[in-house]
This record gives sequence, structure tokens and C-alpha cells, in this order.
Amino acid sequence: MKLKNEKVVVCGAGGFIGGHLAKSLLDDGVQVVRAVDIKPIDEWYQVSATGENLSADLRSASVCEQAVDGATVVFNLAADMGGMGFIENNKALCMLSVLINTHMLMAAQRAGISCFFFSSSACVYNADRQRNADVIPLREADAYPALAEDGYGWEKLFSERMCRHFEEDFGLRCRVARYHNVYGPLGTWNGGREKAPAAICRKVLQAKLSGKHEIEIWGDGNQTRSFMYIDDCTRGSRMIMESDIHEPINLGSSEIVTINQLVDIAEGFAGIKLKRYYNLSAPKGVSGRNSDNTLIQEYLGWEPSTTLQNGLRITYDWISEQMQHELAGSYA
Repeated sequence: MKLKNEKVVVCGAGGFIGGHLAKSLLDDGVQVVRAVDIKPIDEWYQVSATGENLSADLRSASVCEQAVDGATVVFNLAADMGGMGFIENNKALCMLSVLINTHMLMAAQRAGISCFFFSSSACVYNADRQRNADVIPLREADAYPALAEDGYGWEKLFSERMCRHFEEDFGLRCRVARYHNVYGPLGTWNGGREKAPAAICRKVLQAKLSGKHEIEIWGDGNQTRSFMYIDDCTRGSRMIMESDIHEPINLGSSEIVTINQLVDIAEGFAGIKLKRYYNLSAPKGVSGRNSDNTLIQEYLGWEPSTTLQNGLRITYDWISEQMQHELAGSYA
């Protein structure tokens, strides 16, 4: 399947990854017939002038029917989610995203959609395999026996199974990518839903602007993660959609760092060193998580092309611009 021959719907297009995905598709001449998100359109991170932009709640079955009308391919990235602070404190809201994927699968199957993409997460992986910061990279098989991240991870794992059974029982071709910590510009950087790269960039910039050279770090700072730049995510998502991969597959960087090292990089951009305070009672997630990319390399030859140093620099500079705009507005 080639996306340039399809009519595409992007669900969650007002969000960070969905907005970038819709733009990358349009930039390459793919017909995006509809972009859908629950947020008012003036709150979308990116809005395209091409196709229909629909502000609607995809938890509703009737809205999902409207979303797939006239389309042949669905990218479902819609979910109520955020960084670890949001996930750990809003488990029920995260679980309710199951309504989106359930109703989208039902609508897609009835509409004769040719292929359905679901954005899953590394949060589906068994927590017992992530209790050590010196983690062994997670293989796709490590999601079972199941012990997913409470709330958000369980919803993603259940929705993966829904995709599998809709393909087995109804013939709806499904593709599932397990995203590992996506970051970049044009996303959430404050307000409580931001993820670690954006939060750390913001905190370092705040410390520099205020002259108060200190930072609060959630956990002991030794937690390990890998972070994938947004352009690598959109490229990989499109490759997976066009592939013949029927099982869930990792989409992430294997470049592992500690949270302390992430702070080191942001401090280097700012040209400052900060006194670090560790909040051990704050949400911090698993001790270690990294992506094993063996399978996606075998299938697609895919590997991220953006280093953390380069991607975080772009993200840091963009957040700096947003903070300067906010400051200028407060003095206007």
C-alpha cells in the first residue's frame, strides 16, 4: 500500500504527534481528507489549510462514523494523555481513551477502510522488566506476560488486542506502533501534560531567566529512557502503515540516557550549571526503559536519524521562543 494512493484521516491531528504527521503527509502530496481532534481548532498545535479540520469528540461512535466518511486509511493517534505527571494522576481518563479506538475500529470496519494505524506506547511493557535503570532493551515480546503501566498502559495494550482481533475476525488490516517517548517542537511544554524533554528544557530556561540557578528533578535522576525526535516518529509511522507488518512493533530510539544526563544537555544549551533538588515522591515512572530496534531494522531498515543532542537543541530553542513570547505578552 502506498499512502499517495489513499484518502487519509488523521485522528488526534490537533495534538503534537498528530499535527506533525498530518503536515508531513500533506507536504509529500498525500491527500488528508480530514483532520480530527477534540480541542477547538484555535488550540491545535498545527492547522492545515488542506482538507477538513474537524473539532469533535472521537469517544462518540457517531463522530467516528463522520470521521471516516470518504476515507480509505485511518491514522488513530487520538488519546487523552500526557507526561508521567498526568498519566499517574489521571488513570481513569487515560482508560476512557479505549472508547476512541473501539469506536474508530467499528466505524473503520463498517466503512471498508483499507488500513488502520494505532499509536500504542512503550507503556504496555511488563513493569518487572523495567525495575533497573540498567535496563535490557525491550523487545516486542516483552509486553507479555502483561503487567503494563497502570491506566494508560493497560488501555494501550487492550487496544492493541482490539486491532489484532478486528484484523483476524473482520479482515481490517491494522498496523500498531509502540511509540517510545516522542519529543520535539510544536508540542506541550507546560501546564502538566508535558513530557520529560520539554519539562526539563522549560525548567532550565526558567532558571536562566530568573537567575535562580536551581532545578527540581522528579525521582533520583538516574532513571533511564530513550527519546525519539518527532520527524523520526512521523517517518517511521508512515513506513509501518505502508508495510506488511501485522504485529505491534517498537518505534523509538535506542540511544539511552539518564534524566540527569538530559539535564546536563539542556544546561549546556543554556550555558549554566544548576543546583539539583530531587523530588523522590513525584511521579517518575519505571526505573529504566529502552527500545530494542532489532525487529523494525529487519523489516524496514528504520533507525532514527536525529541524535538526542540535535533534537533537544531544536526543542530547547522552540520552547525558548514560546517563553519569550509569553513574557513579551505579559508586559504588553
